[in-house]
Amino acid sequence: MRSDLISVVVPTRGRPEALAGCVAALEAQTVPIEAVVVEDGEGRGPAWARNEGVRRARGEVVCFTDDDCVPAVGWVEALTAPILGGEAEAATGPVRIGVGATAADRAWEAIVHYLQVRATAPGTASPGLAITANLAARRSLLERHPFDESFPTAAGEDRDWGERAAREGAAPRFMPAAVVEHQSGMSAIGFLRQQYRYGRGAARYRAGASNRRPGSPSFYTGLLRAGFTSGLAPGLLVTAAQAATAAGALAETAKTRAVYGFLRSRR
Repeated sequence: MRSDLISVVVPTRGRPEALAGCVAALEAQTVPIEAVVVEDGEGRGPAWARNEGVRRARGEVVCFTDDDCVPAVGWVEALTAPILGGEAEAATGPVRIGVGATAADRAWEAIVHYLQVRATAPGTASPGLAITANLAARRSLLERHPFDESFPTAAGEDRDWGERAAREGAAPRFMPAAVVEHQSGMSAIGFLRQQYRYGRGAARYRAGASNRRPGSPSFYTGLLRAGFTSGLAPGLLVTAAQAATAAGALAETAKTRAVYGFLRSRR
C-alpha cells in the first residue's frame, strides 16, 4: 500500500459510454490518482463491487463514485482534504444533476441533498449518510466496516455503511466544494421505481439493528418542503416517492416474514 496514493473505485455494469465520461473526468483531476474500475458482470451488487475495489486499490485513502457520474475538476483534492489533514476518517460531497435535468432528476437531487444536510441532525432517518457516488474514506475504516454485500442492489447499503461509521464517530464530513455531477434524464416512472427499490433497501437497513427507525414527522415534513422548493413537479414527485418507498418497505418486510416462516416450518 502507498500512503502517498489516492485510489478512486468505480463500480460499473454494462454502461461503457457513461464509464468513459467518468474515467475522462478522473484523468482531469488536479492530483495523481489510481483509478480502479470494477466490472460487476455477474451481478453481485454494488456493495461487492466497492469491496472488491478496495481489495484491489493500493492507496491508503479510497474514493468512490459511480460510472454515470462526472466528478468536477478538483473533486479528489477537495474530498480528501479533511482525511489527509487528519481531521476526519471519511468525507462526502454534493451530487448535482447536469444540463437537461427532468423533474424527476430535480426530485432525486432534492432528496439526496436533504438527506446529506440532515445526516447529523437529531431525528434523521439516515445518520452518517454516505452517498457512495461521492465518498472518500481511509482504508482502515473501510477494512473495519466493509460494505454489507447482503444488500443485493444499490438501495440501503450506503445508509448501512454510513450508520456503522457514524456509530464509532467516523461519520463522513460534508465538503461542499467536492462536487460530482450525476447523469440526467430520469423519467417519472423510472424515479418511482427507484424509490420503490429504495424502500426495499430501507426495510433491510432497519432490520439490521434495533436502533434504526424511520425519521420523525418533522423529518418527512422537511423532506416534502425540500421537494417543493425545487418546483411544483419535483415536489409532487417527492410526495409520490414517499408512497413508493413505503410500498417497497412493506413488500420487503412481507418477503422477509414469508421466508422466515418457511424456514421455521422446515425445522
